Amino acid sequence: MPSIPGREGAECDKVSTRSAMFTGLVEAIGEVTGIRNRAGVREIRFRSPFPASDLRKGASISIHGVCLTLIEEGTAEGAFRVEAARETLRRTTLAHLRMGDRVHLERALSAGDRLGGHIVQGHVDGIGKVGRAGRLRGEWVIEVLMPRDLVPYVVEKGSIAIDGVSLTVGRVAPGRFRVHIIPATLGATLLATYRRGRRINLEVDVIAKYVEARLKHEASGRSRFAGVAPSEEEFE
Repeated sequence: MPSIPGREGAECDKVSTRSAMFTGLVEAIGEVTGIRNRAGVREIRFRSPFPASDLRKGASISIHGVCLTLIEEGTAEGAFRVEAARETLRRTTLAHLRMGDRVHLERALSAGDRLGGHIVQGHVDGIGKVGRAGRLRGEWVIEVLMPRDLVPYVVEKGSIAIDGVSLTVGRVAPGRFRVHIIPATLGATLLATYRRGRRINLEVDVIAKYVEARLKHEASGRSRFAGVAPSEEEFE
């Protein structure tokens, strides 16, 4: 695979003081080259076109829209390994990966990088399914069936990430929505291969979630911490 210029990003570690961020613009297609289950986690090995300098132990990478952390240094050939916990496997499509499967890859943003898509965290909100996919009046269109709890966050002309790809929502109907894929995106991703019934990772716009939280807070008329007693747990 050809080499891709470097992008030094943040860690995707929930206890880190830093948080990884992505744009939803797929940089490369990777391939699953190894899967091993051990001690409650699934270890997955991938092949990529990324340089070894961007495959440092502890670095973050988006794999089909899921933010994961490299568990060892990558190789000069672009190979790297990640671990997915049971909860991650339960909430995403990574549990269904098999040897030889191809996936969307994006390295974490570094300071100063352009945000060409939209803010994507790599925290999957739900698993959807492809209802229909194909040409519609000359455009490639995918109709997505979404979980009920994501319906309030999906609006026409809003942003959504499908398997890590930043897309603009088109028509919205009860329990479903459409996205129109431009040729450049079709050529850079695997979306052209998606067919009815395929399970996909969905991440809604984080701004919509913040707006909802703010509105709920204002509607409650009091601080979310009002009347809450301090924790009795001892901090180390």
